Amino acid sequence: MKLAFIADIHGNATALEAVLKDIQSKDVDKVFVLGDICYRGPEPKRALDLIRSLDTDVIKGNADEWIVRGVQDGEVPAQAINTMNAEREWTVSQLDEQSINYLRELPTELKLEFGNHKIHAFHATPSSLFDVILPQETEENLITKMMVEEADIYIYGHIHRPYIRFVEGKCIVNTGSVGLPFDGVKKSSYLLLDLQEDSFQVSLVRVNYDVHKVQELIQQTNYPNKELVCRVLENAKL
Repeated sequence: MKLAFIADIHGNATALEAVLKDIQSKDVDKVFVLGDICYRGPEPKRALDLIRSLDTDVIKGNADEWIVRGVQDGEVPAQAINTMNAEREWTVSQLDEQSINYLRELPTELKLEFGNHKIHAFHATPSSLFDVILPQETEENLITKMMVEEADIYIYGHIHRPYIRFVEGKCIVNTGSVGLPFDGVKKSSYLLLDLQEDSFQVSLVRVNYDVHKVQELIQQTNYPNKELVCRVLENAKL
């Protein structure tokens, strides 16, 4: 069975289309979505509609929570909160009430079983939408913060930096970001998981998309932080 896990679309419907096309070419059986669908991109509604058209399991990310209730003190640097809430307000203006209610009602984790394989998937950590666990995290912290449920494979998004590690016989994977990569590679990222009865293969897939088209789309809007977002897209770094 082939499974794809995608995360951190961030309103980049152009990148999402490229990823979904690549997934389709690989005969994937099911796609799972690990949050951050709309916020900080030029096409939040189209990105959400594409996700909803998959008719699959979707969980909430921190940026989805921000759409519902705004960015709160302590969640971002103090000097950024006003601008980030302005970005949130712009995004909300592009969505209808049904879309916002959809984001509000999303669950926060997936517990999956396929044959002998148990998978625990979440956005940032099992207990938080906001905690940051980077690729260089100590094994002790990965065990205590991420591996709180019994599973063979742990999958998350949030940090926009894809990686694969094995800790005490368990696999932990970050999907990277579909729409806003931070690792210096100007390509979308997603996870492809090939499950066999007694084995599994984990692959991180990078997909080209038209970055300049997305930058042009942003420049055509009145998005309140367009220069920053265009720079991040250009450099694939925050």
